[in-house]
Amino acid sequence: MTVVCVPDAEAVQLLGDLPEGVETVVWNGEPERPARLGEAVFWVPQVEDASDLENKLAAMPDLKVMQMLSAGVEDVIGQVPDGVQLCDARGVHGGPVSELVLAMILASFRQIPHFVRAQERGAWEDAQGDDLIDKRVLIVGAGDLGEQTAKRLVGFDAKPVLVAHSAREGVHATSELPGLLPDADVVVLTVPLTPGTEGMVDAAFLAALPDGALVVNVARGKVVDTDALLAELTSERLRAALDVVEPEPLPDGHPLWDAPNLLITPHAAGHVKRSGERAYALVRAQIERFARGEQLENVVTGAY
Repeated sequence: MTVVCVPDAEAVQLLGDLPEGVETVVWNGEPERPARLGEAVFWVPQVEDASDLENKLAAMPDLKVMQMLSAGVEDVIGQVPDGVQLCDARGVHGGPVSELVLAMILASFRQIPHFVRAQERGAWEDAQGDDLIDKRVLIVGAGDLGEQTAKRLVGFDAKPVLVAHSAREGVHATSELPGLLPDADVVVLTVPLTPGTEGMVDAAFLAALPDGALVVNVARGKVVDTDALLAELTSERLRAALDVVEPEPLPDGHPLWDAPNLLITPHAAGHVKRSGERAYALVRAQIERFARGEQLENVVTGAY
């Protein structure tokens, strides 16, 4: 019997009928533990919830797989016991998140916030916008999200330029950023949060961008130095669109709320109606592979 632990009853419904010999238990860290929890070998934690991780793992001593529902796994890296495969949800959220990237870029370029504010006042106020044609969009992070974003930008006749930690065909290395940033009309951040990417968008990074450039962050808030970005926004030299911030959630009175030329969404890029359905389609496929003794996909290895 393969025992799979999922966080709630909705997960059971989304998984549907599982292969013979697979049983689900529902548990998300509550004091009352279900029967057979200790036999769980496959665990699906609640999305974006790494709370009380040590105790949850201790309740499943036979665990072999920890399947995350998010693409980012920085909160659990280093805490997964030896012998447990950690898998992320690469491929699940790239489409919806890249759509928000496009929406943010277009909203900023086409002055949508200006028009919304004017509408609220009942004012007919024109403003000149810009288009994406021939715009150079630097995408820092060439995984699924970066690739999905680049694909969509091509449809707008923009010029996406992909950047990753190491160069490969069609992708620049991050070491090349000093030469790439001065020509960027837009920078989109899609990198995972690692020791190497934390704070990478600092004062020097931002200073290298041309006047009027747009910074879009759908990665993690800690990738950007908040104070450095605030300085550039306050001077109105740069623009930004942030789905993630540091700190998060953004507290009342934080200066980012009032910064000029800034769009903020509350870490909502992947929050679409079918996100659960898509995530659990991946989970189901992974469970089936595990039950058949096959290699799992999206296994996180090395330095992430």
